[in-house]
Amino acid sequence: MKLISSLLLFFGSILSFAQNIPAYYQGIDFSQGGSHLEQQLTNLMSMTHTVQLSYTPQTWDAIMTTDENPNDPTEVLLVYGYNDSSSNPVSHRTRAKNLNCTGGNCNGLWNREHVYPRSLGGFEEQSWPGSDVHALRSADSNMNEIRVNRPFAIGNGNNAHITPNGSFFPGQEWKGDVARMIMYMHIRYPQQCQASDVAYSNYTYNSQMPDIFLRWNAEDPPSQFEIRRNNILQSIYQGNRNPFIDNPYLATLIWGGPEAQNSWNNLQIAEPEADARSIKLAPNPAIDYVYYAPNNYTSITVWNIAGQLVSEDMDLTDNKTLLPEKPGLYFIKFCYDGQCVSSKAIKK
Repeated sequence: MKLISSLLLFFGSILSFAQNIPAYYQGIDFSQGGSHLEQQLTNLMSMTHTVQLSYTPQTWDAIMTTDENPNDPTEVLLVYGYNDSSSNPVSHRTRAKNLNCTGGNCNGLWNREHVYPRSLGGFEEQSWPGSDVHALRSADSNMNEIRVNRPFAIGNGNNAHITPNGSFFPGQEWKGDVARMIMYMHIRYPQQCQASDVAYSNYTYNSQMPDIFLRWNAEDPPSQFEIRRNNILQSIYQGNRNPFIDNPYLATLIWGGPEAQNSWNNLQIAEPEADARSIKLAPNPAIDYVYYAPNNYTSITVWNIAGQLVSEDMDLTDNKTLLPEKPGLYFIKFCYDGQCVSSKAIKK
């Protein structure tokens, strides 16, 4: 991996590079956001997904390892679970590994939950998406039946529940996990597993990615449990990784929305020294033009993340600036009376 030790400073924005982008991503050009970055990650995850597990018995074995309770190696953590003290096992967070359901009567047992439902993706159990443990989780069998193939939707509290519109809320503890698993499936199997098919949501930020998943990804960063799970799946079972667990900010670069946690210092873009929050840009991400307010600027220029001038807006009367043709992350620099501020914009 090429290492750049110097800091690049331009118009008050800082792009710093360090040595902590994992080697797994060494061939990825992160300066290209939007659909270009999405396609690069699709190619990487597909190429490194070298082992297709058998749905039975190999995914059982994998889940008992990946979902192991960090406080008790004889148990698994149950997705959507929230209360071990309850007398009702449907709400429990943990379950003994040997209480897995392989037969007919599954009350009080756990089974395998396709977080992206097979019926909505149209895939079989013994298929690449059907046996992909990045989106298979241990779950209480009755909770699994409650969720069935309901789309995800906004809810409140720790308890997983059916929402008033008949959708499903996974609970506060699991909403980030769910978002990153759906994002993984969306870009790993783009022809079969569109995120829009498993969500009841608005699409304020991007027409391809539901608002709820972008918000959940930002509001509930990866836990150590998720990180450990991701490492095990790459090193022991499948060979590939979930990029959004490695760095939730990749979702922001691809689809926009609330700025998620950035796990890599060498992908860190600090806010401008001057206050750019007074500049309002919309839409962002944008297809071609981004509109801005206010409009009292004497110079507007567009720069890429390498600090290179890309274009200059010659018409300062129409409240819009044309973004470059190439998708990615850009900075728009607004100047008036010798004072300049910059704001980030994403071209889809």
